Amino acid sequence: MTDIADQLKAVHRAVRRGETMGVLLSRTYDARADDVWDALTDPERLKRWFLPISGRLEVGGSFQLEGNAGGDILACDRPALLRVTFGGPDSIVELRLTEHDERTQVELEHTVPLEFAPNGGGALWVGPGWDGGFLALGLHLSGEVQGDPVEAANSPEVQRFNLESIAVWEAVIRESGTATEEELAEAVGVSKAQFAPDLV
Repeated sequence: MTDIADQLKAVHRAVRRGETMGVLLSRTYDARADDVWDALTDPERLKRWFLPISGRLEVGGSFQLEGNAGGDILACDRPALLRVTFGGPDSIVELRLTEHDERTQVELEHTVPLEFAPNGGGALWVGPGWDGGFLALGLHLSGEVQGDPVEAANSPEVQRFNLESIAVWEAVIRESGTATEEELAEAVGVSKAQFAPDLV
C-alpha cells in the first residue's frame, strides 16, 4: 500500500455543527471528472473498490450496498453532484466533483440530525470509514490492484490505516471545539473497536 501518512495528508477534513452535525472530506485525484464519476456510480466498477450495489439506481430510486447501508437517491447530476440518504432518511451524503486541469476534487459531506450525533465525537463513527473509501478510490483510479475490497478493509494493514485515521479525526474534532474531552475519549474508544477490532 502507498504510505499511510501520505494517504491521510491527501485528504482535508472538517467537522461542522449547526442545525445538523456533519463531516466534510475533500481530496483531489489525478483523473478526469467523468472517470471519477463512473468509479463512484457504475456498479461494475464500484464493487471492485468499495462494495457491490443493487437497486433502482436513478433519482427517485433506492440503493443497497452489500453488507452496509442503503438509501434513496435524491439528486444525480453527472459528473458533478450525487446526493443520497445513507442508512436512514435523515442521514444525508452528498458528493460534489469539480474538475481542474484534468484533475478532480471530490468533496463528501455527511450530515445527520443533532439528536443522532449531538457532539463532534459522532464524526468518529463515520470519518475513518470515509477515509478508507477515499483511500480505496485513489488506489482504484491509479490502477493499483486491491483484490476483494471487503477482505482488504478488514486486513491488518487497513486496520493500522484506520487507527491513524482515528487519530487525525480526533485532532480535527478537538480543534473544532464540538466535543468535550470526555465525549471525545468515548468516541475514540467506540471508533477503534469498530474500525480496528483486531488491533485494540
